[in-house]
Amino acid sequence: MSFAFSIAILGLLQAALVALPVPRSLPAWLGWARSPWWALIPAGSIAAVIAAIELDSDSATWLSYLALVAVPALAAVALGLLLHGSQPGWAVAALLLFALAWATPESLVGQASATALSGLACIALGWLLVSVVPAYWLRLGVYAMAVLDTWFVASDLLQGPNAVLNAATPAAGLPRLQAIHFGSALMGFGDLFVAALVGCLFARSRARQLEVALLVAALALSFDLLFFAVDELPATVPVAAALALAQWRFTEK
Repeated sequence: MSFAFSIAILGLLQAALVALPVPRSLPAWLGWARSPWWALIPAGSIAAVIAAIELDSDSATWLSYLALVAVPALAAVALGLLLHGSQPGWAVAALLLFALAWATPESLVGQASATALSGLACIALGWLLVSVVPAYWLRLGVYAMAVLDTWFVASDLLQGPNAVLNAATPAAGLPRLQAIHFGSALMGFGDLFVAALVGCLFARSRARQLEVALLVAALALSFDLLFFAVDELPATVPVAAALALAQWRFTEK
């Protein structure tokens, strides 16, 4: 599959992750976790991963195993509880997606299955953050993530650690869920996470959520045109730009 088509699908996936989440209340027993400090996670996750890999390249392998365990479990939560029209029984679909990703890792079906697992896991993570952090601080966290991502890409600090992380493979041919591989395009886990987080922020207003999803799709596809001039782009930027435009538009209403 061509790079242009592959990256366009990933951009549309970001838009889909904005449109998919539904609002859910946080279980009472997790009430203790509410704090604005969790808003540091979006930007902090980028810095932490880069620092860990720069200090010890073997940490990329550890991260691949962490994703191998956490991503399917989080995806099952999303399938069972956090999507429009989801049912608890849907959670078992995470096992099917995992099996396909493991059985045919180099096929489009296998790559699509792994990508779907990662995207669904991002919805669960986004829901957790939205449940414990005030929206104001999370919006700032999204903007900070995009700024930091842009700085790392522009200063050529992201490419090396990203290459190490993308190449890390668990034993026994188990699927690589720590990064997004689809067709001939690559995208970071954080690029899907930021989209799912924005979707969760707008989940209480379906009309606004869909409007933001369309905005993300338009901006992501337009942003991808820059690949004619450069080799790498921060895919968090279209999502953050859509959030800023939506915030301005909804404030003006």
